[in-house]
Amino acid sequence: MPRLILASGSPRRLDLLAQIGVEPYAVRPPDVDETPRPAELPRPYCERITAAKLAAAQADPDDVVLCADTTVAVGRRILGKPEDEADAARMLALLSGRRHKVITCVAVRRGDRTWSKTSQSSVKLKRLSDAERDGYLATGDWQGKAGAYAIQGPAGALVAWMEGSFSGVVGLPLHETANLLQAAGIAVWAAPRT
Repeated sequence: MPRLILASGSPRRLDLLAQIGVEPYAVRPPDVDETPRPAELPRPYCERITAAKLAAAQADPDDVVLCADTTVAVGRRILGKPEDEADAARMLALLSGRRHKVITCVAVRRGDRTWSKTSQSSVKLKRLSDAERDGYLATGDWQGKAGAYAIQGPAGALVAWMEGSFSGVVGLPLHETANLLQAAGIAVWAAPRT
């Protein structure tokens, strides 16, 4: 079986892969400029960044490389990772009481073949009071998270509604990922661990 290289430094993606019985041979996050282009729309942006990560990932020719990018979007606006607490507060104010999209593109490469899929989910945060916003910010959980929150952490209490792939919102849509890995020759099992 080929070796799997995870081209991501996200501990959440490692945890999600473990849920389907997959452990990468190595973790090698590529260095990619994630700055959106002027007027770039969220889904094409997410797919472009994923393709750039896949192209930049270091691996041997027969290795399987897996990478992903998650983008949070309010309308046409892309919300990246907050620079500081004030930026996180601004993002949370924008998301408060509104539906937004969480787009995760996942891509796999083996040799000169590539496969990719994009998962799009809708999420609505409750209307946040100042106390709820400040309390969440105090947890520090917003750091390094697109849109300043992670649904699987303390911010889960702020999510009023979601439609789509929970694992995609976390950062790696498992259904799509399992199919792509199997197409590239990586065995996956979905039975729960005992």
